[in-house]
Amino acid sequence: MELLQVFLWSMVPIVEQKGSIILGINKFNLNPYIVFIVSLLGSLVPVPFILLFFNRIFKWMKKYEIFRKINDFIDKKIAKNSDKMIRYREIGLIIFIGIPIPTTGLWTGSVIAAFLKLDFTKSLLCAILGGTISGILITIMCIAFPWLLGL
Repeated sequence: MELLQVFLWSMVPIVEQKGSIILGINKFNLNPYIVFIVSLLGSLVPVPFILLFFNRIFKWMKKYEIFRKINDFIDKKIAKNSDKMIRYREIGLIIFIGIPIPTTGLWTGSVIAAFLKLDFTKSLLCAILGGTISGILITIMCIAFPWLLGL
């Protein structure tokens, strides 16, 4: 049941791997290797859907005032990070997803890749690689430096 929670939390925007790995290792005391794998797999679930459907959904949402706040948030996030992605493309996407700091990760990286119309297969591979890097870094931090995370 706890591994299922790790898997499901890793699919949630903002929480993603950062939160689910901390939850699995430091709260549930699960095996770090298993938590890493389960979290990576869970965080990758939304990626193909974001890459394939984000632009259509975002365009539809822009038609309705009720979505204005979320649209403005997404526009700002894309504008803030798209210059780096345009310049560095795949390596920029890997680094952006791989650095485990707030507001970077698989959701945001996939949204930017979709918005910039980067190649689907390359974007998916970059997401896998970036997610792996991020997951490894977070797992190491949870094991070696739990006090850094306030735990």
